[in-house]
Amino acid sequence: MITVLKPGLLTSVQDMGRYRYQKYGVIASGVMDQIAHRVANILVGNGENEPTLEITLLGPVLRFEKDCLISICGGNLSPSINLLPVRSWRTIFVRKGSELRFGPAVAGSRAYLAVAGGITVQEVMNSKSTYLRAEIGGYEGRALKPGDVIRLDKPGDLSTVMMENLEGQPGDKPYAEMDWSITSKLIPIHRKDMPIRVMKGKQYHLFDEESKRRIFSDRFEVSPQSDRMGYRLKGPLLRLEVPEELISEAVSFGSIQVPGEGNPIILLADRQTTGGYPKIGQIASVDLPLIAQAKPGDYITFKYVTHEEAQLLFLEREENLKQLKKGIRLKFI
Repeated sequence: MITVLKPGLLTSVQDMGRYRYQKYGVIASGVMDQIAHRVANILVGNGENEPTLEITLLGPVLRFEKDCLISICGGNLSPSINLLPVRSWRTIFVRKGSELRFGPAVAGSRAYLAVAGGITVQEVMNSKSTYLRAEIGGYEGRALKPGDVIRLDKPGDLSTVMMENLEGQPGDKPYAEMDWSITSKLIPIHRKDMPIRVMKGKQYHLFDEESKRRIFSDRFEVSPQSDRMGYRLKGPLLRLEVPEELISEAVSFGSIQVPGEGNPIILLADRQTTGGYPKIGQIASVDLPLIAQAKPGDYITFKYVTHEEAQLLFLEREENLKQLKKGIRLKFI
């Protein structure tokens, strides 16, 4: 078990999302940074869709009531165990009674905590993700609060072997880390001025020539009026060649919509199921983890890529994930 001493700004249980229900108006939800979530689970021997704790900007203080195998991936929120700094993107054995806490956000805005065995919460519509607005899924449909007790499932065989390997390491520290890390190809570099690769959206051709140029030449600032549903951007105003009404249609994670006033909105994990604003672009899936780590005040520039280029980047990333899983299994089993 894990006891929540302080909940942080927004800490919730998330998995990869609630799919196949959008046609009924139920949003997908799920983690913002899927790569950090997936890698965190891989590093502790879990399946990739096991729920993790998504920790936003100001992290929680958690006490481990039993020995646990954990991993922290994503943004650098200055994690420490019993006030001793601990590294992200590593497999870590935490001893019973130790306290994990987070400090200031050094880079990025969201960290993901995976625990071997996974977090035990009720499944709702084939997902354990928290849909905060509807108050379903996750831990009682809400963000964590002080005094919450997070229950854990039994670790699998791979996780058990990894725990035994670290538990036997000498020393009196409250935790032990693996002496290896993952390939740098899977660790995004979070910057305050990020180039994001984007494909042309379905309605790109409807925008005037200046807007088509500026979307790929100017930079945009993430507005404070941003959340898990979408990032509102401030920058050059984007306009249609001829104003017109559009029929609402399905939207995706990373769709860049442009409302009538001209400031684009990037749709994210808690996006609505359909939208009627024209879409000038679609962020390549390989860069969705980068956009998920942006915070208010960060600047974004968009770089054009073709569908073919985006597909190749996606396949390369998936191959790196496949090799990581294979390497860990060969090392311990």
